[in-house]
Amino acid sequence: MKRIHISTMGASDWRRLLADPETQWERTASAMELAVSWECAQSTERGLPGEVAASLDRQVVLSGAQLLLAFPEHKVALKGRGKPSQSDVWALLLTDNGYLSTAVEGKAGEPFASTLGEWLKAASEGKHERLKSLCEILQITPDLAPELRYQLFHRTASALLEAERFRAPLALMLVQSFREDPISWSDYVAFCQLFGISAKRGEISEAHRSGPQRLFLGWVDSPLASDKEIARVV
Repeated sequence: MKRIHISTMGASDWRRLLADPETQWERTASAMELAVSWECAQSTERGLPGEVAASLDRQVVLSGAQLLLAFPEHKVALKGRGKPSQSDVWALLLTDNGYLSTAVEGKAGEPFASTLGEWLKAASEGKHERLKSLCEILQITPDLAPELRYQLFHRTASALLEAERFRAPLALMLVQSFREDPISWSDYVAFCQLFGISAKRGEISEAHRSGPQRLFLGWVDSPLASDKEIARVV
């Protein structure tokens, strides 16, 4: 786990943190669009992309939230053998109700990686241990539909784990989408149903769970960056 971080000089600094900078860094792909969106937002009073700020304001508990710190490609260690959960952005926000740990998943037509069924195919003991741990963190039953997307589980768990680490009472897993994608939207809707949430685009809803941290799930649609915005921050 990294404890020392260096500020970015612009969106291009996000590129070197990607798993595959050559293929992931291009116009209309989520990595570049997310970087430009958040870099441009630094000049705003709250430091947040407009669509993100608007969705926070529609949730009374999170209304008026301001960005304190944001870390691109932030890694959070998980139990069991395997890679850490790597959020496209992890952000610490300040609300009137305390700190908010936010794991942002950028999408621009890309799927939520493998389904649980695909991920668990010929699964090792380490994978089963990891899934059990994720279910405990999320407070959901391990008897899960195989078509659910594994990425949504560990990304949401990472928001809760970082909330615990920073003593934040609030945690949010937020999908920021830059292109229409009905398949990913339906995957998100199915995931929300595990927490008693009826998902709506542009809204953040609270999960039905107990525990020291309150959990929220949200989806926002953002426009693709303009040439002017890219030139300003890349």
